[in-house]
Amino acid sequence: MPLPVTDTRLLFRPLCGEIVELLRTLAGHDWERSTMAGAWRVRDVVAHLLDTALRRLSFHRDRLVPPPGAGPAATGGDLVAFINTLNATWILAAERLSPRVMTDLYARASIELADFLETLNPDAAAALPVSWAGETISLQWLDTGREFTEVWHHGSQIREAVGAGPFSDARWLRAVLQIALHALPFAYRDVPGRSGVSVAITITGGASGTWTLQYRDSGWEVDEGNLAEPTTAVTMSDETAWRLFFNALTLPQSLSLVRLTGDAALALPLLRARSVIV
Repeated sequence: MPLPVTDTRLLFRPLCGEIVELLRTLAGHDWERSTMAGAWRVRDVVAHLLDTALRRLSFHRDRLVPPPGAGPAATGGDLVAFINTLNATWILAAERLSPRVMTDLYARASIELADFLETLNPDAAAALPVSWAGETISLQWLDTGREFTEVWHHGSQIREAVGAGPFSDARWLRAVLQIALHALPFAYRDVPGRSGVSVAITITGGASGTWTLQYRDSGWEVDEGNLAEPTTAVTMSDETAWRLFFNALTLPQSLSLVRLTGDAALALPLLRARSVIV
């Protein structure tokens, strides 16, 4: 069975609410804690969440014309450079904002974000394609799902940095992983295959599930469920899976956390797959 549509529209409101609730409990020193997001501290990750919410509202809801470099034609290194510049300039400007101001702004922006996303038609064409899935045209549900994975994984970075533990609802992570798996056919685009070659993926934990990446005449495709005798089998926890897909693990770290059987070389593109622009 092919990957189903994952409609995340109604998940933004409770997820963002839980992020805001946590932010309101943090002490001043918590905002300076390091996170798994490279050089970003907790305050930088919060600033980024605020930035991305405001961008979505401005460019999508309000139809603000994006600056040069942000349009659908931006790809590859040009897109990465543009996104990195947007992120860096906002993080620098946010140094002027107090934790309370950022929290209050995000509380308001995230409500407006949920209000807007809940109005969208999931089957309509998205304004921008999901580039990490290799698409030049995407449906709105996948673009909305991309936004959901951004909020969830940055929220998780904050929670880990301050020792808050996982989010309260494992269904949110399950939705994140369902969306992230759309990166796999693109990650395998240069891997030669023959009919029947497959990679079985088992994820354990509260967001557990099984999927199969299989080569067919049209190329690599992901289905729900596992084949009885896959070419390669990959097993990992849901905590490992989200860190892998969202660029928080090196290849050696991934290899130490993932159990492989069968043709291990066939699993390497999966371990390098990313569901973010990097």
